[in-house]
Order: sequence, then C-alpha cells, then structure tokens
Amino acid sequence: MHIRGLFVSTLLLMGSFLSFSFADNRHPIQRAPLCEKKFIALPLGTIRPEGWLKEQLLRQKNGLTGHLDEIYGTVMGSRNGWLGGDGDQWERGPYWIDGLLPLAYILQDGELKEKAQKWVEWAIQSQQPNGYFGPAKDYPNDIPGLQRDNSKDWWPKMVVLKILQQYYMATGDERVITTLTNYFRYQLKELPKTPLNHWTFWAQERGGDNLQVILWLYNITGEHFLLDLAELLNAQTIDWAARMNSPAFLRPWSTHCVNIAQGIKQPVIYGQLHELDKAVADVKRGLGILRNTYGLAHGLWGADEWLHNANPTQGSELCTIAEMMFSLESMVEITGDVDFADYLEKLAFNPLPSQVTDDYGARQYFQQANQIEVSDNARNFNVSYQGKAQLFGVLTGYPCCTANMHQAWPKFVQNLWYATSNGGLAALMYAASTVHTTIGDGTEVMISETTDYPFDERIRFTVSLKNKKKNVRFPLYFRMPGWCEQPKVLINGVCQSDIESHEIVCLDREWKDNDRIELEFPMHISVERGYENSAWIERGPLVYALKMNEKWEKKNPESVSEFYYEVTSDSPWNYALLEQHVYHPEKGFEVEKNKSTFVYPWNPESCPVRLKTEGTRIEEWKEYNHSAGPLPFSPYYQMETIHPEEIILIPYGCTTLRISQFPVWGRGFRND
Repeated sequence: MHIRGLFVSTLLLMGSFLSFSFADNRHPIQRAPLCEKKFIALPLGTIRPEGWLKEQLLRQKNGLTGHLDEIYGTVMGSRNGWLGGDGDQWERGPYWIDGLLPLAYILQDGELKEKAQKWVEWAIQSQQPNGYFGPAKDYPNDIPGLQRDNSKDWWPKMVVLKILQQYYMATGDERVITTLTNYFRYQLKELPKTPLNHWTFWAQERGGDNLQVILWLYNITGEHFLLDLAELLNAQTIDWAARMNSPAFLRPWSTHCVNIAQGIKQPVIYGQLHELDKAVADVKRGLGILRNTYGLAHGLWGADEWLHNANPTQGSELCTIAEMMFSLESMVEITGDVDFADYLEKLAFNPLPSQVTDDYGARQYFQQANQIEVSDNARNFNVSYQGKAQLFGVLTGYPCCTANMHQAWPKFVQNLWYATSNGGLAALMYAASTVHTTIGDGTEVMISETTDYPFDERIRFTVSLKNKKKNVRFPLYFRMPGWCEQPKVLINGVCQSDIESHEIVCLDREWKDNDRIELEFPMHISVERGYENSAWIERGPLVYALKMNEKWEKKNPESVSEFYYEVTSDSPWNYALLEQHVYHPEKGFEVEKNKSTFVYPWNPESCPVRLKTEGTRIEEWKEYNHSAGPLPFSPYYQMETIHPEEIILIPYGCTTLRISQFPVWGRGFRND
C-alpha cells in the first residue's frame, strides 16, 4: 500500500492518536503477535447509504431479503434447524441472516432487526455445556429441497460466526463474546478428533471464514488459546496460496467457483500471524493465474459450478460475487491494498446488479458475459439444472444463491469507510453515504459523501463537526484508483499537489465545520483482451456491453416461489468492433451522459451514461445452443466487405442481455 501524507508526516502523529474513541471493543486494535491492520472496521450502523445505493438497499428490504421467510418458507420458516425446528439444518438459513442482519442495522429497520434477532437468540441459547452450539440432531433427507442430515458439520457454523460477529459490531452484546469463546474452546478440543473435512469438504475449503473470527475475538479478549486454535484450524484448511499457484489449478473442473471466492482470503487472514507480504504476493499471483486462464470481462471467471474455461458463454454463479466481495473487503481492511479495492468495485458495479432483478424479487444462478437469451434450456455449463440454471427466479438453478446473495450490498456499505489506528477515517470504496462517528480525542464528526459514482467522475465530501466552533485535527485517507491516470484532490476548492494514481492519500490537517473535499477521477476508455483475443471496453470501474432490446416474460406467475422469467430480444447481437477504434479508443468511442436525474440506475432505461461506436456484423457468428456461438478469433479479417453501423454500449450492470466480449474486425496490425 502506498500512502502519501500531505501537510504533516503521518508518522509524526502516530503517538498522539493511539486509540479510536469508542466506549466498547467493537473496533479492536490488533494485538501482538498479529501485524497491524492498515484499517479498522467501524461499528455496524455507523455508515448510512445515500442516493442510488440507499435505493438499492430499500429494494432489498421490500424484496427477497426482507421477505424470504414468507416466500421461501419451507427453508426459512419456523421449521428451520437454526430456529430449533426439524427442517433444513445446514447453510441456507445462516446465509440469509448473514445479509439480513447488516441490512437491518444499516437501515435501522425495526422489523428487519426483529426477524434477524430470532436467529441470533436461538444460536446463542442453543450453546451446550461443552461449547457446541447450533442444530444437533440429524433427520432423514426425505423432504425434497431440505438439507437435514448434516447438522454437526463445521461449515454452516462458520456462517453463523460471521453473523454473531456482525451482531456484536452493531450492539456490543457481550453474550457474543461468551458464546464464541466457549465454542472456540470446543473446536480446540474436537478438531484433532473430527477435523474440518470430517463431515463434508466444504469446511476444509472455507476455513478462512472461521479463522477470521478467531483472530477477531483474540483482538478483543487476548486469550492465548485462540492463537493455538488458529494454527490448528489453518493447518486443516486448504492452503489456497499453494493451490492457486499449482499446475493443477489450471485444469478445468479442478475447483468449485464459490470455494475460490471464499478461500482466496485465507492466506491473507493467516498472514496476520506469519509473513503477510508473502501472503499478499501469493494471492495476487493466484488472481493473475485465474484472470489469465478463466477470466471474463465482468471480473469473475468461467465456472459453472466448477472451473470451466474463459469462453464468455460459460456461467458465473451469483454466490461467487457475494463471497468474492466479502473476501476482498476482508483483505482491504488488513492490507489497504488499492488493487483489492479496485477489484471489489468492479464486482459491485458490474456483475452484481446484472444478476438480480430491479425489484430484488428474483435472481439468476449463472450469468453469461455474452448473454443473448435467458430461457428454459440447457447450455454448455458444467451443470445446467435441467436447463433452469440461467433463468431469473427464486429457486431456479440451485437455491444457495437465493439465500446467500443478500450480504453483498450491505457489506459493501459497511466497507465504504474505515477507522484508522491514528484516530482518522478512510474512504477506500466510493458511493454516496454518510459516516457519523467519533475521531481522535472523542470529537463527534459526520462526513457526507455526495456523488453519482461510478457513473460520474466527481466525489464530494463535507465535514460536519458537532462543536461547530472548535476545529479538530485528524487524518482523512482516500484511495486513488489504479485505473485513474491523473486523479485530483481539492480542499475547499484548492487543488493539492503530488497526487498520484494507485495510492492512498492522507490529508492530515486541522478541519473546521463545513470543510469540503473533492476528488476528481478522470475516466478514460480502455480496452482489455480475453478469450480468442476478444476485446471488452472499460471506462473507470465500469465495463460496457452492447445494449439490446429486452423482452421479459414471467412464467408460472401464480406461484410465489416457483415462477421464473425468460428474457429475449429482437436486436442483432453478432457485432465485431472495428480495429481502428479498439487501437484508438479515445477517438473511436463517444461518451454520452444522461443529464436527467435517476433513482435507480441498473437497467437500460435509466443508465446514466453510454458509449457510441461503430461495429460490423459477422454473419457467420450465429446462435448455438441458445447462446452466442463460438467466438470468432480476433483479428477477424475474413470479410472482404464490411458494413459499419452505429452501436450503443451501456454499463454492464445495466444489462440483462448483452455482448461484452467482442471479436475485432481488422487486419491484425496497428496503423498509427
């Protein structure tokens, strides 16, 4: 992490701001032997979304997140094992609450809090004298759609550990500390006899989630047995640094897509104890291998469900987005790494909104980067779930995503701002929001962030002090994205010097009420290359895709949970971009901004920005198996005559049907 200090050296101030002024342990500073985290999570509820992001969370509240117990009652209702019932005993109930609980406290919604509280109370009160908690009785797996025969599996409890951690971060309820301490003593005793892979392989793959909460609790209590447990549990967890950097990882079907997304943080979590710099390097090298071998335009990889290939018609699972975002958030907090933060925004602003309906009432199990039709048909996926894996519905594909998708946006909000060990605040990801907390010497401060980012290049911050007559000194940190070549930082209209791309800038000064900071991130069009040398277009954190007419048709509309949507189009899609535009994107693409205000941007009608360029149709590129057929290799020069026509590209997250990875027509050489 590169941090550039302005005005006063940060190092000189470290001694005067050693604590962050909260009256509880919801912001624990790292204890030895853990290395110091670069940033510190704020208590849940400190950060409130504004603008389109607030609208997004309200749609979750009014959609599946707020009503899943009604819509999917067979699993999320009172018979769920995590409520003491004889129904589903495994991961889906905890998955839902892992998103519902942070949503409830961010929105300060009493009804949602009440729904989440039932699950928290049962988990805490289920603890046995030996420290075990959770469902303890197996049932025959004789009810379709329920998982009832693995109640003691380590894996679902890892999700509940995250829930309890978040609940403590919201409330400071000390029962959480007692429950976790007792459970971790139980794990230390039992894991040598019943290791993580005793019941299923999922816990062995995802042990980093368990490890993360162990180290968090150690920072609060300082109990040494937690370090012993951390070493034991990590030894039983897959070594993701080794796996991702091994030749076997390059083989298709070697690894489950969601396990990658969850496991990738494990080296960095453990790196807090040993060799963090090496862990970060290993993870980045592994991400490079993943990107070069399986990477797609939207930032995920071709894995439906197991690693497949980089063809843009392969699927990417919704759970992968939610878990990869959480892993990146975890790594950003520890490392302050700009690359991880840039990647997090790419996932949040591109594949995430495209895979859930605008009303948050249905989701898609697999999405395709090149997706010309959504229909009840089998595709060339590793598993197609009787042709329903690509449909928008509640239970289409596999139901895990119906339960797990809810965490993505609330946790993104929770990670917009961080505290720092020297009494400051840091904005590392960007969206309209407010943070209301105390800094340095206990002074109350609120900072409002106003922006249409990622669609606009400007982000404005206003500092509000409770005591408006007293100026306060504290550092503010801001990330300069790696994609922005010439970022600008202005304080009260005055442009600051020595601002560079791909760094975290520290503004350490005395602030007065109503001080204003403005960030300007000029967004230039760039071209990336992928499968069959195809090209995709990026501008800032957004990927752009072909705009197509979309006709939505609801099937089985009378059913609350068995309905689904098909989406078709009469638009042509088989376009190639022109070589001269790809080589000179600043000339070949025209940016058009929609000057009308928007409430919710993630659809073709409301998208705030678009690109105009030229393309030419490749008649030989046809539909195959309800998907775009084999992607022509680029440069595609086999047409003697081309017929350029204007095409419109819009942000990927605003599309359902699209081409995002284009063949390129041309002769294969630059004519500069």
